[in-house]
Amino acid sequence: MTWIPGREWLEESNVAKWLAERGMDLSQFIEWTWRAPETFWPVFLKVLGLKFRREPERILDISKGKPWAKWFLGSRLNVTDMLELEGTSVISFNERGDVKVIYPDELLSKTKSVSSWLKKAGLKKGDRVAVYMPMTAEIVPVMLGIVRAGMIAVPLFSGFGEEPVRVRIEDSESKVIFTVTSYERKGREIDLSKNLEKLRVTKVALNEGRKEIKDYHDLKDVFKTGGDGYEESEAEDPMMIVYTSGTTGRPKGCVHVHGGFPIKASADMYFHFDVRKGETVSWITDMGWMMGPWLVFGSLLLRSNVALFDGVPSAVTLSQFIESTSLSILGMSATLIRTLRSQSPDLRLEVRVVGNTGEPIDPENWTWIQKVTSAPVINYSGGTEISGGILGNYVVKEMKPSGFNGSSPGIRAEVLLESGQPAPPNVEGELVVMSIWPGMTRGFWRDEERYLKTYWSKWEGVWVHGDLAMRDEEGHFYIVGRSDDTIKVAGKRVGPGEIEAVINSHPKVVESACVGIPDPMKGEKIVCLVVPKEESRELTEEILAYAVERIGKALSPSEVKVVPELPKTRNAKIMRRLIRNVILGRELGDVSSLENPWALDHIKKIFSSKIERC
Repeated sequence: MTWIPGREWLEESNVAKWLAERGMDLSQFIEWTWRAPETFWPVFLKVLGLKFRREPERILDISKGKPWAKWFLGSRLNVTDMLELEGTSVISFNERGDVKVIYPDELLSKTKSVSSWLKKAGLKKGDRVAVYMPMTAEIVPVMLGIVRAGMIAVPLFSGFGEEPVRVRIEDSESKVIFTVTSYERKGREIDLSKNLEKLRVTKVALNEGRKEIKDYHDLKDVFKTGGDGYEESEAEDPMMIVYTSGTTGRPKGCVHVHGGFPIKASADMYFHFDVRKGETVSWITDMGWMMGPWLVFGSLLLRSNVALFDGVPSAVTLSQFIESTSLSILGMSATLIRTLRSQSPDLRLEVRVVGNTGEPIDPENWTWIQKVTSAPVINYSGGTEISGGILGNYVVKEMKPSGFNGSSPGIRAEVLLESGQPAPPNVEGELVVMSIWPGMTRGFWRDEERYLKTYWSKWEGVWVHGDLAMRDEEGHFYIVGRSDDTIKVAGKRVGPGEIEAVINSHPKVVESACVGIPDPMKGEKIVCLVVPKEESRELTEEILAYAVERIGKALSPSEVKVVPELPKTRNAKIMRRLIRNVILGRELGDVSSLENPWALDHIKKIFSSKIERC
């Protein structure tokens, strides 16, 4: 089943109007955005109404090479200037159904107060300020206040424990941290203050009356601070460091600038998700993951409203959230979609557009969420380093389950073989970007060499993202896994996503993860972990037979094991590297990004005899 756009999408959507006004078709538009970036981006910013204090003298400078491209040179730009235009409200909704609303005038006032307080506390332009809070409404003026003061926001995943917080605070040398005393998850109180006890930084906490706090400044008092700590910034001034985990133990601090991340986020929201001024947008995420800042800064530039779900939604609470916030655009992970389907197969959600990112989605669940919303499902894939998408769906073209019908604006995406040549249709290869765009990270925080080695070292002038992908005959892209997740069985390369899509279509399976394990005969064999809807003795044999029937014996799993849950990050990426390391009894490396580290303990118990033999 595919999604075919109707007349409204072909005539009234943002991208449709753009194409009609310029006499382009979609493929011409995509090519123009990356082939003529010095033309496209200023045109888009004019449509956006981005408020420069001083217009750019030059759009692009690549004199130091593509990895170090600079944009909008000579301009004066602080993205919080957009608050002074009619615009953004913030609404948050938690698991208990409590609603908070911050209207535009109050949002500007609170943002000014935070910026003023930071300046009065002795901080200056370029200082780092951490944010360690759940998705409550107050987090938005905190983030914006830091940026308004010309400082660098360091958002941290609210589920982090003491050690990953310490590592990121020390790496960024943050001087202040904004937090909450505690918050509730699934009826359990989470105490964040204990994770900060050993840190020698100034601490500011939102305290809603549940706990006495010492040696903390009260965020409610900060919001009463008079004045405005506004700092006029340049487009290339850093505004944020977003940490993402690497394959080694040290996280990567992606540096983003005023004239980069917000512009890329807003372009993707405008062209992929059809976000319009005054609409309400949400992504079920955390501010410590890229989609949190993406939601805030993209919405700010588009003058749309931000809705935050503070917690883990169920089918019931998600429906209440949509109704109470008058939500138009809802983004979530494939994992959440699968969970909702298992909880409430007959669910009905009233939204205009659905987004999906974090992990490739299987056709059955893509079709299900499209059916229960009657909305186009925008598959979206990119990363923290990108400031958004490499690939996405556009609402003026047929969409296929699990696929992407085009590159994101400004992105020239290709799939390359190991030889560096383009992969033929339906042949897997490395997903790469051949162009440059404003949202590129300006390197890793104080580690230029690692940035170059990670993305720019395989082929000259080519960004290698680390995803395994392919294109079909009609040009639709598919992500089939991470490059380092690729499994090679008897000389045949296969992405785990391809096998998982089949296993996930089994009626008794919620989701699965497949990894390659060394095998003396085949090179590697495939082991799959399955989260069942209901357990039975025969389930693993059923799944093995099901896979053989649909994939063929050569590329079917050798083993299937049942687990209660899969190890994932907060933005729902399944950590196959960690699964593989647990099975093989290897060092795990960085596990700080895991939302559920206990999932590794279940896997370790299942494979304990195998670990002892390794």
